[in-house]
Amino acid sequence: MIAPGQTMDALLEANRGDGGRYYMAARTFASNPNIEVNNSTATAIVEYMDDAPGRTAPPEFPTNLPGVNDIDSATAQVDEHMLVTIAVNVLPCAPNETCGGPDGNRQAASLNNVSFVNPSVDILGAYYRSVRGVFDADFPNKPPFFFNFTDVDNDPVERWATKRGTKVKVVEYGAVVEVVFQDTSILGAENHPMHLHGFTFYVVGRGFGNFDEQKDPATYNLVDPPHQNTVSVPKAGWAAIRFRAANPGVWFMHCHFDRHVVWGMSTVFIVKDGKAPEAKMMPPPPNMPTC
Repeated sequence: MIAPGQTMDALLEANRGDGGRYYMAARTFASNPNIEVNNSTATAIVEYMDDAPGRTAPPEFPTNLPGVNDIDSATAQVDEHMLVTIAVNVLPCAPNETCGGPDGNRQAASLNNVSFVNPSVDILGAYYRSVRGVFDADFPNKPPFFFNFTDVDNDPVERWATKRGTKVKVVEYGAVVEVVFQDTSILGAENHPMHLHGFTFYVVGRGFGNFDEQKDPATYNLVDPPHQNTVSVPKAGWAAIRFRAANPGVWFMHCHFDRHVVWGMSTVFIVKDGKAPEAKMMPPPPNMPTC
């Protein structure tokens, strides 16, 4: 399954000696039964060409990928542990407005019960120039309260509300960060394609139900985990990723469903500068337009 916003490389060996044409097909998958989707099937054809020259040598592969025996790829040592709950929420409807969310509220979404607010000044410029009052560097490492996150039969109204804010997570350069995304049943469980700008991370584990920090890490794949920049968090389940914060700067993390981004299902990672010159954020170009 390929999530929205996700890319995938596939290696196809054309070893059919009889040639011919072969179909590829893809169809839409949606975990939320209340959302209408285009259920048509997309197709393409792989066709053998009789006059194609035979290959006399092995194909050349990219050299900028980690080796299959790269023990540093998914390190067992983690500096920052984060459990991030994913939820669809509500906010109070403003006076004299009509809102279409549940119980007449405004529809919202959150990570760790924080519904992200886009500031009027860009966070990258504010961080580089040390402008105060644009963001708060206190995005939580865990949700504010714990419950049976995936109990779809128990969704009390008091859990629907969220809080708005421009909260970011600041990490040290070179730190190894583990993020466990936990789907919740608040206003309905759903799978979420979570994307992190600036990094390609390792998907070290995933499962259904509530993440168990005592048992589930023992099931992690630290040998040959998938290397991705978008992970599909299972409906009523969890997914764990790890990455090394070796790219200084300001990086957006969000669900790749547009409506969820608009509702606030996002946050920002700020990676501090390292000591070496190449480990520091580059200054903006002189002709960079301002927001």
